[in-house]
Amino acid sequence: MTAAEPDKSVSDKSLTSLIYLFYALSLVLGVTALVAIVMNYVKRDDVRGTWLESHFRWQIRTFWFSLLWGAIGVVTFLLIVGWFILIADLLWFIYRIVKGWIRLNDGKPMYAP
Repeated sequence: MTAAEPDKSVSDKSLTSLIYLFYALSLVLGVTALVAIVMNYVKRDDVRGTWLESHFRWQIRTFWFSLLWGAIGVVTFLLIVGWFILIADLLWFIYRIVKGWIRLNDGKPMYAP
């Protein structure tokens, strides 16, 4: 391990936290989720093989599944069931961001590989 590796680890952890922040801000601003998903894909190779890789996978899956369920909720909105889908999607998105951010701050991966 070189002296630069601990600095990179701290930098990667800070980047991962920033991405969680962008996802959280998307609840108010919307567009920051697009910035976050682009950052996930651009920087994914940098964290491959580290404990942060599980956070990137968690964030990417959170984005795409939330987008999918959001689209289903919008399409079915007039059928009333869409309201429940959108509410469940919102709560699930918030849960995923909070759980991921807490585990990141605790220095834990999202799940065992």
